[in-house]
Amino acid sequence: MLIIGPHLSIAAGFTRAGQEAVKIEANTFQFFTRNPRGGKAKALDLKDVAGLRQIIETQGFGPLLAHAPYTLNMCSAKPETREFARMVFKEDLLRLEELPCELYNFHPGSHTGQGVAEGITAIVEILNAEMWADQKATVVLETMSGKGTEIGRNFEELKMIIDQVVLPEKMGICLDTCHVYSGGYDIAGNLDGVLADFDRIIGLDYLKCLHLNDSMMPFNSNKDRHEKIGLGTLGIETFQQIVTHPQLKDLPFFLETPQQVTLDYQKEIALLRSF
Repeated sequence: MLIIGPHLSIAAGFTRAGQEAVKIEANTFQFFTRNPRGGKAKALDLKDVAGLRQIIETQGFGPLLAHAPYTLNMCSAKPETREFARMVFKEDLLRLEELPCELYNFHPGSHTGQGVAEGITAIVEILNAEMWADQKATVVLETMSGKGTEIGRNFEELKMIIDQVVLPEKMGICLDTCHVYSGGYDIAGNLDGVLADFDRIIGLDYLKCLHLNDSMMPFNSNKDRHEKIGLGTLGIETFQQIVTHPQLKDLPFFLETPQQVTLDYQKEIALLRSF
């Protein structure tokens, strides 16, 4: 069974988001833990959370994915930015203990001129300080396109983070199709080769989910510009290969394609299910 869903707003509540997912024939979804530009998280309504749990159980949903705000940058050169990232990360992990969601995705961040090694040291310091052995959530690093001073532009950098974390069993990777293609991994022309590299460098056991996004930009451009499925430089055949690939097909897939309204995701979900 294909586990696939869109990115949904939880502004109207978790139950409402679950209902929206069912409406468009999704069986999972991704959500921001708070405003993507930062800010305070809304207090949890346990009745609302219970409504989502019921939808997940009755509809047979796959794993949900919580996404940290874009402003979370654990490896910034600014101490106040790192401290904000620490606060958000810790608070989000605690909130996920109360939610039916066991995957927490974040962008590794930008080292802002310190260098990759210093940046990774800063990321690992926060992860080791704030994660705990029996936490519910798996912390998922997202593959990045490599713009600016981003960390996570290649598999080696992600592996460097995992190798230094005290609880690697609580870590995973989210492979973003737009990002890795823009970052120089040719998933359109050599998907098997890219997965072999991932397995050799990181290990496929760490691959927990995928962001399915076509790209507006050419291969190896280091630009992060998402496009609707089949309308970008990756092309529809690439996504047919991905959702049917024996090493990927049982993982949850999350759409972050640019849509005007939630219902627009329904067409992409139907298209991908048709494969």
